[in-house]
Amino acid sequence: MEGTKQSGEKRYECKVCEKMFKTRKYLKCHIRIHTGEKPYKCDVCSSAFTQSGNLKKHMRIHTGEKPFQCDICWSAFSRKEHLINHLRTHTGEKLYKCDACMKEFSLQGNYKNHMRIHTGEKPYKCGVCKSEFTLKSNLNKHMRIHSGVKPYKCDVCMSEFSFRCNFESHMRIHSGDKPFKCNICTSEFSVQGNLKKHMNIHTLEMSYECEVCTSQFLSKIQLKRHMRKHTEEKPYKCDFCMSEFAHLASITYHMRKHLDEKSYECNICPAKFSGEDNLIKHMRKHTSENSYKCDICMSVFSRKDHLKIHMRIHTGEKPYNCELCLSSFAQSSHLKRHMRTHTGEMTYDYKL
Repeated sequence: MEGTKQSGEKRYECKVCEKMFKTRKYLKCHIRIHTGEKPYKCDVCSSAFTQSGNLKKHMRIHTGEKPFQCDICWSAFSRKEHLINHLRTHTGEKLYKCDACMKEFSLQGNYKNHMRIHTGEKPYKCGVCKSEFTLKSNLNKHMRIHSGVKPYKCDVCMSEFSFRCNFESHMRIHSGDKPFKCNICTSEFSVQGNLKKHMNIHTLEMSYECEVCTSQFLSKIQLKRHMRKHTEEKPYKCDFCMSEFAHLASITYHMRKHLDEKSYECNICPAKFSGEDNLIKHMRKHTSENSYKCDICMSVFSRKDHLKIHMRIHTGEKPYNCELCLSSFAQSSHLKRHMRTHTGEMTYDYKL
């Protein structure tokens, strides 16, 4: 184990990796890297260490001791190297530079993570589906897909989410916040993905044009759906009440009424709803959230469509016309009720 003298100084060599040490004690500690020996054990948890100094640093996790303090912002740290790294946020010092793209980093860990972008290295592997990741934090997030863990919960409607980004997007439904704005027109969106889809209208060629109203569409299927407005085609029929719908999403929502499927529950009262949008509207009753105000009489409403209907009182607008007697109505439900005077139709509730 003992090596040769160099400049009057005795050196000790590791026979495994040939690394040299000044003292026998340092070599003895080093050898534990190869043997896996960890004689210093934590009395609180099951952690073990090769050196007593590392155990001492570890114990600060349990005691909460943070002896290293920043003189600038008074932040405190349990380890000296953490303080040194922190100080670079004040000095702006960036010791680590990427030779590929010249980007600079204050912390070696961030530099190493960045280099994987260039090398393609993905050292963190999922044991379930074999997906690979450059960062351990991304692997931890991915594992929620398999475990079903949803740590983010909405306090308004109790919906749960696995990822913070999905939770934040959902919360904008309640707040009405639309931070993603189109720089070409005045459209605003609560989800960035919807803005990207919208931008196709401005940037991509609209190859499919409606021959009736000259509206343009990106795909053939979008044009086909649009044409149902003109042809009044309703290919989706309800087997319970024979109602017909132009779109699959519409009949799916409608069927919940017959099946009494109400999976969205209010956490304040016993009310249940077949759709999330109805639950959100209902929750405004409990929160006294009246976001839509009439500028004429100052009446407030929890729903935008209610304000729109209310405004017809002031404008006198009656967009729903009877084709038999030319009567006009402000609401579609009033027109339907009126039509029964012509048809003699009786209404029935469909129940299973």
